[in-house]
Amino acid sequence: MARPLDPGCRLVLASHNPGKLVEIRKLLEPWDIHVVLASELGLPEPEETETTFTGNARLKAQAAAEASQLPALSDDSGFCVDALHGAPGVYSARWAGPTKNFRAAMERVHAEAGEGGPRGAHFVSVLCLAWPDGHYELFEGKVEGEWLWPPRGTRGFGYDPMFRPHGETETYGEMDPLRKTATSHRARAFGALVRGSLGVPPKGESVVLSD
Repeated sequence: MARPLDPGCRLVLASHNPGKLVEIRKLLEPWDIHVVLASELGLPEPEETETTFTGNARLKAQAAAEASQLPALSDDSGFCVDALHGAPGVYSARWAGPTKNFRAAMERVHAEAGEGGPRGAHFVSVLCLAWPDGHYELFEGKVEGEWLWPPRGTRGFGYDPMFRPHGETETYGEMDPLRKTATSHRARAFGALVRGSLGVPPKGESVVLSD
């Protein structure tokens, strides 16, 4: 059974990525939920030993909830390229190395996928909402599109500059951040979370989420 989050509660984002914090805070703003990064609480990043987005999302959220004794939300997301059989996938961050060099990671995608191969790609996000007592819920979202070379735009983060969603003329690196936030793979996963754990925003505020 879905467990609701109460407006005004404190929620740990099980990540050290400030880019994700910006997106999640914006998405949760209508519910007056205060989101704090795990790194702000001094929580370590657990080793992602699972081989699926679902497994890693659950691992991170449960570790943060147990350590903080607060509800925790994790996002395990990745960039999946058809020509690479879904890689980098769950290893998207690792391709960028310890210095988070995503330019090098994008160059690796280009080198391994090749100019003449299929351009299909997608972003996937799995959110896990966990509580200190061990209860957790999972929500998934996906956006299909294609990878481009060279990368375009300086907005967003990670592989955003080399991904263009179907039906769009801009990459995530070029797209207005508010538009990306409302239509991204994370927004789609968040839409499922809203239906399962948040409900109507308080005070009649509206929130835009993709289908």
